[in-house]
Amino acid sequence: MGQDGIAVEKKGRLAMVMLRRPHRLNAFNRAMFEQLEDAARELAMAPLPRTVILTGAGSKAFCSGFDVNPDNPMVAEMARAMERREKEPITRSIEALRSAVDRFVSLPVPIIAAINGNAFGGGAELAVRCDLRVMDPDAEICFSEVRLGLMPDWGGGATLTHLVGSAAAADLILSARRVGAEEALRMGLVNRISAPGKAVDEAVRMAEAIMRNGPRAVRSALTVIRAGRNLSLQATLDLEQHTAVDLIASGECLHGIGAFLTGQTPDFPDPSPEDAAGSA
Repeated sequence: MGQDGIAVEKKGRLAMVMLRRPHRLNAFNRAMFEQLEDAARELAMAPLPRTVILTGAGSKAFCSGFDVNPDNPMVAEMARAMERREKEPITRSIEALRSAVDRFVSLPVPIIAAINGNAFGGGAELAVRCDLRVMDPDAEICFSEVRLGLMPDWGGGATLTHLVGSAAAADLILSARRVGAEEALRMGLVNRISAPGKAVDEAVRMAEAIMRNGPRAVRSALTVIRAGRNLSLQATLDLEQHTAVDLIASGECLHGIGAFLTGQTPDFPDPSPEDAAGSA
């Protein structure tokens, strides 16, 4: 690919995904949505990485969301549909962008957003749809869609509500106010604040801690955590028990328990493709 686009780099068991349109604050055009889906397909192929880090190029922006630019064909298509009050083209466009985001965040491994710069609009949505978030102290998060007469449609509004509660989500989405790192940490919007300019480094440290653990155990626990957003407590408890039984039966814990009993550091093998699929 050229300068613009999405770059995927695998570093051993870690995958780095970078949004690369710094001259547009890493805003998404049609090609980037297609490339995000391509990146998800590539990463889903065996061997799966154990963790994925998503970040943006440059230091100004993690992602500024959808590229509202007259040169963006998607903008022109939406404008024509609005003029004609046609819902079908708008539905197709939203479904296409949601499909790309959904496919990426559904990878069966932890996804960490390294928020190295401002995350606005769809960029804020993309960040909250990841499993974990590390934020630069100088970055800001803003669900800015209503300023343009829009609303979240990358799945971030619903996810934000589950993450911080309906009252806090209403505050952020309806006011479109900017949230700094310290407030984002206090409200549970992010997990950690990095040193200045070190969001990716902090995300790597988080990933390394995750990757020392049993990969099937991590994926199994992540399955329950993600599913619990949409299930009742009892249904989540039942899923947790069922998933734990499958995990123990896989035998992965033999490596961990054996190392614990001998005072060694466990070296967990990667699951087979069949096992990996079963734990997703």
